[in-house]
Amino acid sequence: MASTGMQLLGLLLAVLGGVAGTLVCAAPLWRISAFVGGELVIAQVLWEGLWMNCLSQTTGHIQCKTYDSTLALPAATQAARTMTVLSLLLCVLALTLAVTGAKCTHCLGDGNHGAKARLAKVAGVLFGVAGLLYLVPVCWTVYATVRDFYSPEVAAPLKRELGPALYLGCGASLLLLVGGGLLHTGSSPPGPGVLPAFGRAAGKDSPQPVAAEGKAQEKAYV
Repeated sequence: MASTGMQLLGLLLAVLGGVAGTLVCAAPLWRISAFVGGELVIAQVLWEGLWMNCLSQTTGHIQCKTYDSTLALPAATQAARTMTVLSLLLCVLALTLAVTGAKCTHCLGDGNHGAKARLAKVAGVLFGVAGLLYLVPVCWTVYATVRDFYSPEVAAPLKRELGPALYLGCGASLLLLVGGGLLHTGSSPPGPGVLPAFGRAAGKDSPQPVAAEGKAQEKAYV
C-alpha cells in the first residue's frame, strides 16, 4: 500500500508539473521591461514570451502579437521553443505509460504485475527527463536576462527583468523531477509471497514427527 501511495503521489506531482509547464510555455511573461532609467511614470510595459509579446498600457489596455517569423527569432528563443515543446510531448507519453502501468488500473489485466511495473518505471524516467529538458531553457533565459541587465553595452530601453513565468517554470521542472522520482521508486514489482514458502516448509517437516511417533509405538508393542 505504501508503494501504491508513493506511485499515485508521484503521478499527481508530475501531472501538476506538466500542467504548469504548459501554462508557462504559452504565457508571454518570460521577460518584462526593466525600469532602469529612473523614470517615475512608465506609460507602457512590454511582456515577452516564447510565442508572442504583449504591450500593457497604464490605461489597462493590453495588445498581444505573435512573432511574425520563427526563423527571424534569436537562436536561444528557437531552442527554448523546441525544448519546451519536446518536454511537454514527453510528459504526454509518460502520462500514458504511467496510467497504463499504475497499480490501481486494469489496462493490462490483473496478472501482468511485472509488465505494469516496468511501464510505470519508464514513465517515471520520462517525467524526470522532461523536467531536466524543461529546466534548461528556463535557466538559460534567467542567465541571459541577468547578464544583459548588468551589461553596460546594452541600452537601458533594451534591458529586461525576470518575468513570473520563469519562477513558475522552475517550479514545474521541480515537480516533474520529484514526481518522476517518486513514480519510479514506488513502481517496484511485487515480490514473492513469504507465507506460502513457510507453508511449504512446514508441509515438508510435518511428516517427521508423525514418523517418530510411529516408531515409538512399535517399540512399545515389542
